[in-house]
Amino acid sequence: MTKFISVTNQKGGVGKTTTAINLATSLAAINKNVLIIDSDPQGNASTGLGISHNNRKPSLYEMIHEKKLIDEGINETIIPGLKIITANTDLAAAEVELTNFNNREYVLKNIFRNLNNFDFVFIDCPPALGLLTINSLVASNTALIPLQSEFFALEGLSALIKTIDLIKENYNNALDIEGILLTMADKRNSLSYLVEKDVRNHFGNKVYNTTIPRNVKISEAPSHGKPALVYDTQCAGSLAYIELAKEVILNQNKNHE
Repeated sequence: MTKFISVTNQKGGVGKTTTAINLATSLAAINKNVLIIDSDPQGNASTGLGISHNNRKPSLYEMIHEKKLIDEGINETIIPGLKIITANTDLAAAEVELTNFNNREYVLKNIFRNLNNFDFVFIDCPPALGLLTINSLVASNTALIPLQSEFFALEGLSALIKTIDLIKENYNNALDIEGILLTMADKRNSLSYLVEKDVRNHFGNKVYNTTIPRNVKISEAPSHGKPALVYDTQCAGSLAYIELAKEVILNQNKNHE
């Protein structure tokens, strides 16, 4: 059964796209069939996997516009076992178009209803709690929340949790939190340590044991159109995402028992 995971946080710059790309790559490396749906008009997940702006038709926008899955819009990537449905700036128009649709919260769910030939589908959400994010959460089994290890990130987290609860209550009663992932962690920084302690005390086992460190190689990789795991397999960031993939699989297995 395909598991849909929204990678979401309404705050930008927290490592959302980096997490979607590198976690998906880690899972593909252990022979899982993985799809990324780029649901952010900035199209960073597409660029980060080396797909140029000229090679993005049909994109997610066309699928929303046509209200159907377009098979030729599922692109191969440089990673065996990892595919992507791309996004570009056209997708910003979908946010407006969706307001005029009947059952507008369920458009993505209906488009991808029969998409069952993947083990994992990651939806890389835009950094806002608009209709694209709502659609992504309604279409998903779980939400994975990257959280930057800084004070203001905690304030945004409570708003996001409330949104997830509202969506669960009104549109998708099966929605759960996949996990909270601390990103850009700096063990030398006392604030980073305090944020981590606070999040773990409050959310317990919903917080992954793995934290993603601040790492230059992770920052450099997208400009080369590669996941960090391909750009530098042995850097601290790549190794952390491999550990995260192990946790995701372990949690999946526990839930199936």
